[in-house]
Amino acid sequence: MGYLIYDGNTAEIHMDDRTLAHLQIVVINKLRRQESFAFSWKEPASAGDGRSTIWIYPTVSLRFKFEGSRPPVVNQAWLTVLSNAANSGTGLQMLPEPLDRGAVHVGGQHERTARGA
Repeated sequence: MGYLIYDGNTAEIHMDDRTLAHLQIVVINKLRRQESFAFSWKEPASAGDGRSTIWIYPTVSLRFKFEGSRPPVVNQAWLTVLSNAANSGTGLQMLPEPLDRGAVHVGGQHERTARGA
């Protein structure tokens, strides 16, 4: 279970490492272009089962903390879905992962494999 820590400790968002890795790529790409955007997620039942939104902008402090040490294989289709959401009026959301037969390692090496293999 990884964490996205926003603005010091204003918000700490828990998610699995695979989701966090994909969000990290999308967020960094947006911030690299000096683009601000909303990010929304569903709160767990223990926190009231609601939904939260934060505004992410180029000078905000963000920390991506991964529990595991191995970077996951990146699903290009998921990056596209998340990037499109981040560019929309509703902003980035934690959307489900689509299946993708072509995968790319975070380090840039290409691997043609089914998800999870």
